[in-house]
Amino acid sequence: MTMNHSPLATNLADQCTGHNRRQFLKTAAAAGLSITAMTGGLQAAAPQELPPTRTITRGPKFHWFGYYDKLEFDPSGRYVLGMEVDFEHRSPRADDEIKIGMVDLQDNDRWIELGSSTAWGWQQGCMLQWRPGSDREIVWNDREDGRYVCRIMDVFSRKQRTIDQAIYALSPDGRTAVGLDFARVNDVRPGYGYVGIPDSNSDELAPADSGIYRVDLETGESQTIIPIAEALKTVDKKEWNSECKHYFNHLLVNPDGTRFIMLHRWQYPDGHRRTRMLTANTDGKDLRIVDDNGLTSHFIWRDPNTILAYSEQQPHGRGFFLFQDETGGEAEFIGKGILKRDGHCSYLPGDEWILNDTYPDSNRNQMPHLFHIATGKVVPLGYFRSAPEYKGEWRCDTHPRFSPDGTKVVVDTPHGGHGRQLHLIDISGIVS
Repeated sequence: MTMNHSPLATNLADQCTGHNRRQFLKTAAAAGLSITAMTGGLQAAAPQELPPTRTITRGPKFHWFGYYDKLEFDPSGRYVLGMEVDFEHRSPRADDEIKIGMVDLQDNDRWIELGSSTAWGWQQGCMLQWRPGSDREIVWNDREDGRYVCRIMDVFSRKQRTIDQAIYALSPDGRTAVGLDFARVNDVRPGYGYVGIPDSNSDELAPADSGIYRVDLETGESQTIIPIAEALKTVDKKEWNSECKHYFNHLLVNPDGTRFIMLHRWQYPDGHRRTRMLTANTDGKDLRIVDDNGLTSHFIWRDPNTILAYSEQQPHGRGFFLFQDETGGEAEFIGKGILKRDGHCSYLPGDEWILNDTYPDSNRNQMPHLFHIATGKVVPLGYFRSAPEYKGEWRCDTHPRFSPDGTKVVVDTPHGGHGRQLHLIDISGIVS
């Protein structure tokens, strides 16, 4: 039985969007509906019950955090960052301001407003995150005097300063960051860049004065370390033509702060893209091609030299693979026959579990889940419905993020009918 063709499966899926998801699992099992059908192809074994979940933000406004590879929890696990907006289902305009805040999990999930931003997108917000190594400071991007900037704030004193460059990913010690041209990203991939400032190189396919830069978060000094034109030198010209527009996206520094990942993408006039995953030292030197199959998607560093990424590798096909940054060689297939779908992946502390999610299935249900590496077991964390209007640029991926101790997960979802909100899942009973 599959969810695509069975009325019973559809009715059961409708039940899972209500409050009693435990009863949904029992009813599905009694009806003979396999958990594989309910999870969009993942080979998951149904648990006796799903972990406890509560919504930690409230309407009438909408709240979300954005990407899965940013620090949403403070080091104590008490405060959870989020963004607040008063509309959905359209692209941001230059005058659309969002609020920056945090939820106090120890004070009845109280929302504490901290600041605002006019430099944001639906998928990654304004790069809001805790500054690594600090239990007081957060960072986010904003727009000021015709340029994108970064705010650094002490959330308790409210003291704030501004860095004259927007940031993308922070080093593990919180002292430096790497950033890219958000205006160019918005030009070729709306939803990931920012509006309000036009791409000054919109007519250039591979500009020499646009690319990745490094920022010192103490002094504010910055310098371009990898221009787009420089990365283009390492591409086989058979892979693109003179009409392709090139750009960088998705930067992430490794756990010891020595290297970082970037995706080099080029877009054809018809809109389709090709992708290469590159790495480099944090000064831009020693540029390496790690995965050039053209389809690299979501990724995470497992350790300073090992990258987990969704890709396509022959003869295996598509799935999650481990790539060695330093030594290269054949990629290792992870979760073969189990983790069949792309998702937003990260490792819980200890590297025993991979936290991941799914895109909406045919009934618009999304499933954040855990994958136990040693046993190959998939443990669903919930079934969250994303209504049909959440699509394209303003879709609401769950983008699961975990607490510092690895016992809690927060997801973005419109499940429940109150627009996108933050939902907290207690996974302590699973990972312990």
